[in-house]
Amino acid sequence: MTFDTHQPIHEDRLWSDGQWTARVIKNEDDDGWAVAMHLDGATEPALVGPWTMGRDKKNPKPLDTAAFNTLVKTAREVIRRSEQQLHAQLNKNVTLTVDGQRLRVALVIVPDEEGATASLSAVNAFDEELARVPAPPTFKLNVESAQAWVASGFARPR
Repeated sequence: MTFDTHQPIHEDRLWSDGQWTARVIKNEDDDGWAVAMHLDGATEPALVGPWTMGRDKKNPKPLDTAAFNTLVKTAREVIRRSEQQLHAQLNKNVTLTVDGQRLRVALVIVPDEEGATASLSAVNAFDEELARVPAPPTFKLNVESAQAWVASGFARPR
């Protein structure tokens, strides 16, 4: 049995549900305030944005449940978009026709601190894999490079 060790925090400038933490901070660029959203365990905030001034026009508006829920939703969307962008950078594919046969050529890059790796693959219209070879992570996949790879008999690109 596991127990949640994170107690909810509901303060004017700090709000947490154990997974997400919103912290209202002084905006270093001007006289205003900002809010930073941290996902538990992350070193950098998922979202930093302006925060509303309170009625006295000096102090920040206190955090509340509705604001926190909106911030969590926005921060999740930022993370999702970032993940989608990274996926698009690391996974590319093109479709081409060779000798009357439709092929989909895909490049998948796997990032690694010690050096990324990549593979190039080709599948036919029935999703049957025709070839898979290691490729340099710097390989630029486009219709022309895919056609050249297929014409080479699926030789490992340099």
